[in-house]
Amino acid sequence: MPTSFLEIVELPDGSIVLRRADDEGVLVTLDFSDDAKAFLQGQHVEIAKAMFNVGVQMAGRMSEGELEQEEAPRVLH
Repeated sequence: MPTSFLEIVELPDGSIVLRRADDEGVLVTLDFSDDAKAFLQGQHVEIAKAMFNVGVQMAGRMSEGELEQEEAPRVLH
């Protein structure tokens, strides 16, 4: 992926997306349920920022060969 600035935007439908600053195309979408938003007491955007931050860091490490990609199916908890 070419280097560009990324931005985190909350869309009118409540989805939080990661996209390139110079493009309307969405790279990643996060949708929190109403229950999750209530549990997070309105801090869901801050949680989304942290999730995107870690994801971008891991993607960078993978592209630099620091993380090995697993071939076996993974269980996500």
